Amino acid sequence: MTGLTISQYFKDVGNRLPVEAERVLRALIDEGKMNKEELSLTAKVKRAVLDHVVMQLFALGLVDVTSEGKSKICSLTKLGEDYLELMKPAI
Repeated sequence: MTGLTISQYFKDVGNRLPVEAERVLRALIDEGKMNKEELSLTAKVKRAVLDHVVMQLFALGLVDVTSEGKSKICSLTKLGEDYLELMKPAI
C-alpha cells in the first residue's frame, strides 16, 4: 500500500466499510452530534449493527465518541467531513 494518495486510501476504506457506515456518516453531517439511540433511528441502522459500525468509524478517526452521563454521543470529526467530501462523487 505504498504510494497511495489520501483519495485512493479513502476510496479503499469506503469499499471495505459496511453499507450502514454511509448512512451513519450522512446522519451525523446532516443532523450533527447525537446519542446512539437517536443515531440508530436517524440513520435507520439497527442498534446492534450501529455499535459495530461506530467502532469501525471511530478506529478510522472519522467519528468521535464521548460520554455524557450514561449516553455515548457520536459526532463527525474533521477527518470524517473530509472523507465525505472526497467521497461525494462515489457515494
